[in-house]
Amino acid sequence: MQPITIQYLLIGILTVSFLSSKILSWLNIRRKSVQVPQTLVDFVSTEQLQKAYAYKLTNYRFGLVTGTFSFLITLAFLTFGFFGWLDDHLRQFTEHQLWLPLLYIGVLLIGSDLIGIPFDYYHTFVIEKKFGFNKSTVATFITDKLKGYLLSILIGGSLMLVLLLLLQYMGPDFWWQFWIIAAVFMVLVNNFYASMVLPLFNKLTPLEEGELKEKIFKYARSVDFPLNNVFVIDGSKRSSKANAFFSGFGKQKKVVLYDTLIAQHQEEELVAVLAHEIGHYKKKHILQGMGIGIIQTGLILYILSLFIYNEPLSVALGGNQLALHLNLIGFSMLFAPISSVIGIAMNLLSRKNEYEADTFAKQTYGGQPLASALKTLSVNNLSELNPHPWYVFVNYSHPPLIQRLKRLEDV
Repeated sequence: MQPITIQYLLIGILTVSFLSSKILSWLNIRRKSVQVPQTLVDFVSTEQLQKAYAYKLTNYRFGLVTGTFSFLITLAFLTFGFFGWLDDHLRQFTEHQLWLPLLYIGVLLIGSDLIGIPFDYYHTFVIEKKFGFNKSTVATFITDKLKGYLLSILIGGSLMLVLLLLLQYMGPDFWWQFWIIAAVFMVLVNNFYASMVLPLFNKLTPLEEGELKEKIFKYARSVDFPLNNVFVIDGSKRSSKANAFFSGFGKQKKVVLYDTLIAQHQEEELVAVLAHEIGHYKKKHILQGMGIGIIQTGLILYILSLFIYNEPLSVALGGNQLALHLNLIGFSMLFAPISSVIGIAMNLLSRKNEYEADTFAKQTYGGQPLASALKTLSVNNLSELNPHPWYVFVNYSHPPLIQRLKRLEDV
């Protein structure tokens, strides 16, 4: 395939992806709830419903601006060969087969993030503050950015260096060798994220002794779930939004509750939320997700091996010669349609798993406490009550609230 044909293909993929996402968002924003659903009359007022739509509309407009800006920048880079221009410019400093790709990708990623900082700042300190969510400070915002850069350089840079070494010295067989390394890394991250990475950004403390902890451990014993401790994360230092999650395997597994979740919910609701998380563990959803993620990584790496040494792809991005780092960028764009299909399939599976975890909680603890928790969580987070079905199909990893409530509240 000629470079100009590849360039047109990349521009086409980029344009279709942008337009389809914005059309879906437009369809979704037109779905406005005009009255409170019967099951939520005790939780949501008409004023709260209007506030939730205002939040949705504000985020839609903000996403339209940021998405259009990102689209136009990328389109300009493709059309005018700026990806290749950056490669030529950096070659004035080094042409080393390892340092050049690392420098190129580092400059591109950090540069992209720096351009996005004003948008991140506006979303955090204007939009989220306006609707009562933001609890973060400018100091925390800056510190999080710096820590994120440091982790990206140490972890992301190390992985990229290994990938480049394999690309340089192992040829097309690099894919299955890096797949093994990536699989091990994914398992380690999942297992140690809550104990090694998360504490860099948040404080984790064991849930204090009391009635809530006793109820949680009593329930865990009733479903034969080996629970050593429950941790509380200081999510309130950044946002008033609440959540809970499960991380790790074996002795490293941790159940983590946001302090905002504890503050906003009754004890019975909190146990029900924990029952839902344990349901994911009991149904082996975590292992399933890990296995599918590893398989996906292998598929991506294999397809990458078919494109990575293709010189016309480098030229299509404005390069003058084969450049592995240019081909990595080009491949990420070519793979976008496949990535979207995989994302939709994973969301379908995720929504099924959420229903299964809800059912587990309903059968082992009770549907009403979990339904009540979901209602409170949705109201406090200004969640959408009437999303467009197509938007749900493509973007939602969790079923819409009303559908979850219908299953939980049916006797």
